[in-house]
Amino acid sequence: MNKTSKKWAVSSAAVLAAVSLATFSIDNTTTVSAATKKAKLSDTFKNNAKESTKANNDSTLKVAEPNDSPFKGITEPTLSDNQEDSNVFAPGGNSTLFNVDNNFKVIDGGLANQKLDRQNNTVTITIRDNAKWSDGQPVVARDVEYPYEIIANPKSTSSQYSADFERIEGMADYHSGKASTISGFSYPDGENGKTVVIKYNALSPSMKFAGNSFIWGTVAPYHLYKGVAIDKLAASDQVRKNPVFVGPYKLDKVVEGESTSWSPNKYYWGKVPKIKHITINVVSSNSIDKAIQTKKYDFTTPAGVMRGTSYKNLKNLKNYKIVGHPDLGYNYFGFNVGEYDTKKQVNVMDPKSKMANKNLRQAMMYAINEDAINEKFGNGVKWRAKTLIPPIFDKYSDQSAKGFPYSPNKAAKLLDKAGYKKDGKWRTQPNGKKLVIYFGAMKGSSTSHATYQDYLQRWRKLGLNVKMATGKEMEMNSFYDTLQKPKQNKIDIFAAAWSLSSEPTPTQLYGADAPFNMGHFVTKKNTQLINDLNSDKAWDDKYRTDKFKEWQEYMNDQAAYVASDNSYQWVPVNKRVKGFDLSNGNNYFWNDLSLTSSKLK
Repeated sequence: MNKTSKKWAVSSAAVLAAVSLATFSIDNTTTVSAATKKAKLSDTFKNNAKESTKANNDSTLKVAEPNDSPFKGITEPTLSDNQEDSNVFAPGGNSTLFNVDNNFKVIDGGLANQKLDRQNNTVTITIRDNAKWSDGQPVVARDVEYPYEIIANPKSTSSQYSADFERIEGMADYHSGKASTISGFSYPDGENGKTVVIKYNALSPSMKFAGNSFIWGTVAPYHLYKGVAIDKLAASDQVRKNPVFVGPYKLDKVVEGESTSWSPNKYYWGKVPKIKHITINVVSSNSIDKAIQTKKYDFTTPAGVMRGTSYKNLKNLKNYKIVGHPDLGYNYFGFNVGEYDTKKQVNVMDPKSKMANKNLRQAMMYAINEDAINEKFGNGVKWRAKTLIPPIFDKYSDQSAKGFPYSPNKAAKLLDKAGYKKDGKWRTQPNGKKLVIYFGAMKGSSTSHATYQDYLQRWRKLGLNVKMATGKEMEMNSFYDTLQKPKQNKIDIFAAAWSLSSEPTPTQLYGADAPFNMGHFVTKKNTQLINDLNSDKAWDDKYRTDKFKEWQEYMNDQAAYVASDNSYQWVPVNKRVKGFDLSNGNNYFWNDLSLTSSKLK
């Protein structure tokens, strides 16, 4: 499983239960308990049945990818901007470089090892001697360096760049087009050797963990890509039709947007996988429960989005075991407060934008009732979030924070104080002009529609004229295409989700130059706090922990991005599957799987 890159997942703010709006809506007098009782889940399914060689050789492991849109089909991690592509291409290893322990700390033993040298400000990455791509070509030093070129190229379509990469010597000049190479990379035994040395102006404490924003955690097949212009790479056959992989399986077939099929990669450096055939199919959120209940699939993708209602419907199935642990991601609301300057390649906050007033943003958050939604429909696998750092990072997540508990009275006072006064039914802007707010959200199940309508009702009850952007929920790819435009005025507030990397520094999501900062929130204090997280002082873990909590407090105050809920990442697993282990330190998920019977139990 890929624990290295920051991507978003297809997930609406709260897709919970198949109920009508009339039964869903909760009036202002509704009370909820202090906290939703969380389900008790194990991250491992211990199956004591004997594996079947015949089943491993002759039958197919059938995996479902729960998704309401086609996957894009981008196999190259530097260019992929959604979790679904990572999910459907996961048997190929997602080009992951490093192994990690249960705390996501980088350890030796993977495709490559890394060594940090604080005295000389270098990182040395050494590729294992027997590492090969699925076409038989060796993994070489140039393959480690090339992802940085893809990410930072001035014409790149990648969304992964952030200022943290500019700690690498020569990266800023390469990113601006002043240099054709990144001077901070050297190859002690040549580009076709096995060692890369990266020179930084300073190392960061986050570099000890996979998924940090300074060391990219995947390789790219330079021998395959070198003839393709970087701005054309995402659409190339090398990425979409004839990709290569470094993991235990090779791609046999891809049906565009619908499915992938796999068989063992004979050039894989590690343990030979036992199952000879795997298929991964996209299944809609309205169909996934029925598909599992009728035993069409062995399990859902480990990072796929499964809802609270599905948990209720599937948890007692006789022939399935529910496996799960706290999710790395979260659902969130974002506000459009600026634009992306394509020339300077930075986000720019507009103090005159419609959503620039933080009192308006705070009021909209206090007006919705996430506690009640999750109390009634979360079924113990989803609960209201308090901050932008999910609780899986228990050292850094500030669980003493209150977040935005439901308080319509506080919401009204904030609007009154800020000058958003009513003129008839609706509130106007402080300057007296008409105020219409457009809410963007992804198309999902019937319950996501009911949830969005409940948000709209609560905002409208507050006197805010909020309408669905484009008049309805948007198809996922269209939704993100709109948000990723440098400047757009179709969406003022949006509900989306992140699937985070395993190191929580938020530079690539909320940094001043981060393309993923799709609401374009930028302040000097936000930049300073993010920089503090990886300063020299941050090698003192107490200092770093304190700065994480200070950043969370500041972001809650600004309310430009607000986490709406946290959840478990959970999977229904058919009891014919053996070796299913979601623990953070399991670096060989797909290799370890086997089957105990030829048919699903």
